[in-house]
Amino acid sequence: MPYLEYGKIDAATEKRLNDLIHNKSFKSYWRKKRTFDLIVSSALLAVAAIPMGLVAIAIVIDDPHGGPIYKQIRIGRHGEKFYMYKFRTMYVNADKMRDQLMELNEMDGPVFKITNDPRITRLGKILRKLSVDELPQFFNVLAGHMSLVGPRPPLPGEVDAYTDYQKLRLIVTPGITCDWQIADNRNDIPFDKWVEMDLNYIENRTTLGDLKIIFKTPFAMLSATGR
Repeated sequence: MPYLEYGKIDAATEKRLNDLIHNKSFKSYWRKKRTFDLIVSSALLAVAAIPMGLVAIAIVIDDPHGGPIYKQIRIGRHGEKFYMYKFRTMYVNADKMRDQLMELNEMDGPVFKITNDPRITRLGKILRKLSVDELPQFFNVLAGHMSLVGPRPPLPGEVDAYTDYQKLRLIVTPGITCDWQIADNRNDIPFDKWVEMDLNYIENRTTLGDLKIIFKTPFAMLSATGR
């Protein structure tokens, strides 16, 4: 994996790595998972096609200076880069303002989030609250860059600040939803605990466990805790 040099990791990280990849065979699980991803993402995109089209139009009306879809480089399985798609919730060139707002960051670790982010559009605040901005990621699932369930894909700059232990969350395909995504007050969870949640998911992942997370996700969306 490009982001983890196996020969140079410390003993604790090596032990956890072995626990994650050698505890049992996941070949059958991965075949079922990929089939399920393809069927469900295709069905959801078909059902949501018209609502997504309306959201896209509303985004352009709210802020006509940019298109409705925002693509951003993220880090996937084994450190591979890919473009992740979302509905645009920020003003054009918002990424360039991040350094100016860094002192307002409310998250620990390499993650950046602030409650009243001035880069977010009026409509964008609603889309984020309800996690509607994540819907275009079903195209990433179809392409195989993401799965329905898995650790959220980080930004390259975030991964550059990871410890080797934190990079262990990159050994599986990232997902749209996960244990962190459905947790109460997820943005208040310390980053180290977030990493442990991801590693526990990787170590104990099952088809039934994935279904439970998927079932809980709509309720987490309706709770409007995203930002």
